[in-house]
Amino acid sequence: MTSRARSVVGLGGILLTAMLTTLNEQVSTQALPDVMGGLGMSRDPAKWFTSLYSATEVIGAGISPWMAITLSIRRWAFIVLALGVFSSLLIPCTNILSLLYILRSFQGLAGGFAIPLMMFATLRTLSFDRRVYGLAMYSLTATCFPYLSTALAGLWTDFVDWRFVFWQVIPLGALAAALIWYGMPVTKPEYHRFRYFNWRGFLLFACAAWCLCTVFILGDWLDWFNSTLICVLTLIGGICVPLLVWNEWHHHLPFFRYQLLGRRNYLYGVTAISLFVVASIASSTIPGRYLAQVAGYRPEQSYVITIEIAALQIIMVPLVGYVLNRCDVDSRIVGFLGMVFLLIGCCGDTFLTSVWLRQEFYLWQLFAGIGGEMVLASLLLMSTNAVVAQESPFAVALVNMPRALMQVVAVWLTQLVSRWRGGLHSERLADHLGVDRYSLFQGDSPVIQSPTPLTASGKERFTGSLSTLKYQYHHQTEVLVMTDLFFVLIGVIVALMICVLLLPVRTFPPWIVFASSSQKKL
Repeated sequence: MTSRARSVVGLGGILLTAMLTTLNEQVSTQALPDVMGGLGMSRDPAKWFTSLYSATEVIGAGISPWMAITLSIRRWAFIVLALGVFSSLLIPCTNILSLLYILRSFQGLAGGFAIPLMMFATLRTLSFDRRVYGLAMYSLTATCFPYLSTALAGLWTDFVDWRFVFWQVIPLGALAAALIWYGMPVTKPEYHRFRYFNWRGFLLFACAAWCLCTVFILGDWLDWFNSTLICVLTLIGGICVPLLVWNEWHHHLPFFRYQLLGRRNYLYGVTAISLFVVASIASSTIPGRYLAQVAGYRPEQSYVITIEIAALQIIMVPLVGYVLNRCDVDSRIVGFLGMVFLLIGCCGDTFLTSVWLRQEFYLWQLFAGIGGEMVLASLLLMSTNAVVAQESPFAVALVNMPRALMQVVAVWLTQLVSRWRGGLHSERLADHLGVDRYSLFQGDSPVIQSPTPLTASGKERFTGSLSTLKYQYHHQTEVLVMTDLFFVLIGVIVALMICVLLLPVRTFPPWIVFASSSQKKL
């Protein structure tokens, strides 16, 4: 096998590493009630269990390219893989809360390390004529894997054992290690870079990322600025962000080179990826949430929808790669058409009612699956073509750090809409019923009373009618909230369309852009 073919095999191993670390987060989030029961964890520690992963993931995404250059891609890939596998294997083996928090933080670091590593390895190892296909494969981490997680969560918790939410890394990790060992080329590490390690920037970045992510994830639970902890974390994060920007702007070996944002196509890439991640994460959870809370589906009954999108996006990878690799195709048009597909899917989902079942989502999720791959692959092409070889690690870090942060923002946005709009819809429905909405939450003591004395059988029928009323009330509130979420996503997609119309300029496939260049291959 030629060296070029072996590098593709090694890149496949890194893709599997990114896949297993992404599934570590997504599947454990989907199966959190089962994990809480298995570990003996109450609701409050579970909030921190989720928050620690997201915060450390953002930190890992910022420093991974720097470490990949310093240690070499091959060595760093093995370290990331080992960190992700062993932390996942050990979590089900303990119920010591402090140890669970440490292992979950290691999981988050591994997830943050793996996604940028996939993008960086694509730029470094693939030739210019294959780079578009590698970028399309990288886009699966944001388009395919979140949808795949729902099916795996239902599989492990309902048919196997909750521990396999974490132990699923065993086969994936073994295969990834074999592919990386065989295919990823051995390069010389640059340990001398540790002498110039940006300690000040690292501390500022870690502090800002941890504080702000914790605020976004736990703010609603702790009642925002009525909590002293939220106020303190917001103040610390707000101070660290401008100091971090100043430090990175003047440091000779920074983690982020903010000067790159002065290039239109790169600015478009960072902005559009951030908006796309919000739309992708939010839209991937709404159908499953509806089917579980309103239609009463178990996870294994609703996985068909998410499997449809995951399979479709895998099929779309070579097709989108082929289209974007043609010199007569404008990647801006491909991205805009993908946004149109996403918009159609969200518009269709706004017709959601309480009688929808699984089959009503098929068509609209089909549009979302087609559009997601087109959007992300095209904007990755435009943003990576805007940088030269020496700038690639800074470019990768500056794309993936906001992406990881916007995953947290997507969760915050969903919680915000659910809280504000849920309260509004709840009040309006209760007003139509002529009761106080809080009375509908009072278990066996409803304030709605019969106007006349009732017999025993009449009381039973009356109580049954109240139970049905409460059931319909809660379900209709959920349906209205989810419809509002789809309208919010429509606004995000329209913002994406405005970005693609205003920011980027025409770019060509890498084999044309870099054909006559004297640059070394990334």
